[in-house]
Amino acid sequence: MATGTAQEWKRGWPVVVAAMAGFSFFSVLISATGLFIAPLEREFGWDRATLSMGPAIATAVTALLSPFYGAAIDRFGSRRLGLPGVVATMAATSMFAFASGSRTQWVVMWIVFGLILTSIKSTIWTTAVAGTFSKGRGLALGLAVTGPAIAQTLVPPLGNFLIESFGWRAAYVWFALGWGGVTLLLCWLFLSDAHVPRAFGKAPAPRPALPGLRKREALRSLALAQVALSSFVVMTMTIGLGIHLFPILTEAGVARTEAAWLLSLGGVAGIVGKLVTGALLDRFRPNWTGSLTMGVTAVTFVVLVRFLDSMPALIAALVINGYAAGSKTQITAYLTAGYAGMRNFGMIYGAMSALVALASGLGPWIAGKVYDVSGGYEPFLWVGAAGCVLGGALLLALPPMPRWDEEQDQAVSASAP
Repeated sequence: MATGTAQEWKRGWPVVVAAMAGFSFFSVLISATGLFIAPLEREFGWDRATLSMGPAIATAVTALLSPFYGAAIDRFGSRRLGLPGVVATMAATSMFAFASGSRTQWVVMWIVFGLILTSIKSTIWTTAVAGTFSKGRGLALGLAVTGPAIAQTLVPPLGNFLIESFGWRAAYVWFALGWGGVTLLLCWLFLSDAHVPRAFGKAPAPRPALPGLRKREALRSLALAQVALSSFVVMTMTIGLGIHLFPILTEAGVARTEAAWLLSLGGVAGIVGKLVTGALLDRFRPNWTGSLTMGVTAVTFVVLVRFLDSMPALIAALVINGYAAGSKTQITAYLTAGYAGMRNFGMIYGAMSALVALASGLGPWIAGKVYDVSGGYEPFLWVGAAGCVLGGALLLALPPMPRWDEEQDQAVSASAP
């Protein structure tokens, strides 16, 4: 087992690096959305629901396209689709610098952004990593999905600095060309996957036969349905919280600079959480690890209702939230690969991530609408706490995973020259 894991890492570490960069770039604009709320509100006079609808629109578009794009990944591979996707996303992020104050233009921009963002969503990076690793998949996915945590850590202080120093328009361009340029370089050097392996300096290896559920079997899988429902509920609540967390803190009296650093603290905790969760997924029943991670996030919602005036409680809540935040994508990917196998992973996880994308867009809009109607976030926070508990319970009830790893080893051996 140890030898097999070491061989996987010797062969696959470049893929993890590329996926980490891709995940981070995918998350940059979402992580920065809260920072742009106040400047856009001052310049254009928009309400919170309008300012929050952008991610909702983009993620709704990606939700519609995800299953089809996942099937394309199964056929063409992550590299052939991911590289042009990064370039297009750089251009789409820069596009927001040209916002004029027209609500119609704003909506159209986010629709276009959603169309393009689909090309670098989690399916690309997760398929590459999950197809490269079997015995060390949990830790590999954990490292790959530190990308959003890196973005969550660096984007708040960096974005606040860029907005205050150069203005919100220039900040969009800096994020696009700077972060996107580094991502493009790393993906060009390192990105490959099991569907279309890439031996550097050599001809592509033969495509292996991969084990897993057939499409109709996946549709009938109760375990995959539980994973999907848990992910949808928890993501709706936690992404909604994440987008509005900066305004929640600043309206409670926390200075913008301090609020930005508090969000960064959650990002640091997220990096630790992904690595610890990855190790736990490889060593214990994954549904137990997933259940605890999903469920404990309820603490953050309760603290933001009852103990917002206590800095120690607030710090603890943001650490807990950060620890669990990025691990949710990692857990969903791990459980999907475990219960579905890799035969049609791109399409199945594409459908799974479509629900997650829908939730990620719906959550911020719901939180903004609740604020506009009630004058505060408290109703949303209480529902969020209950939703996280429900999501954890659904994962706790999952059955043991199939043993796809033996079939994977046989497939790799059969395809070896």
